[in-house]
Amino acid sequence: MPRSYRSTIRYIKADARYDSMLVTKFVNCMMRDGKKRVAYEIFYKAMDEISERLADKEALEVFTTALTNVKPLIQVRSRRVGGTTYQVPMAVKRKRATMLGMRWILDAARKKKGRPMHKRLADELIMAYRKEGSAMSTRDQVHKMAEANKAFAHLSW
Repeated sequence: MPRSYRSTIRYIKADARYDSMLVTKFVNCMMRDGKKRVAYEIFYKAMDEISERLADKEALEVFTTALTNVKPLIQVRSRRVGGTTYQVPMAVKRKRATMLGMRWILDAARKKKGRPMHKRLADELIMAYRKEGSAMSTRDQVHKMAEANKAFAHLSW
């Protein structure tokens, strides 16, 4: 790595409406072809949809809780020992867990076709808030794989 390298995390600014770095990271992850304004419009429309459907809850609170619910605690990593490859369960770092949760929510929303993206995203966030939906099932599958392979936990490095 060159000496002049600076992490891009220093240049990320909080979004205008919620003043949250988490929202900015989510929008950056959602963005396609550099169209950040479109990504923000989709996200804010989804948050307005959440506010309408869950009148007693604050939209940002629903978003952060949904993301916390979807974050994995443990994952499996491939580890080669001798001639055999083992799936070794390992704890997930906080930053990676956040990014995986964002990716799973967005993938689940993108797979549902036939409706505008902001409605699909709002649906997925509400389901994740209630610990349901495709993103939560992905998390549960990862946890089940780790649980099934915990006999190889001694091979972690």
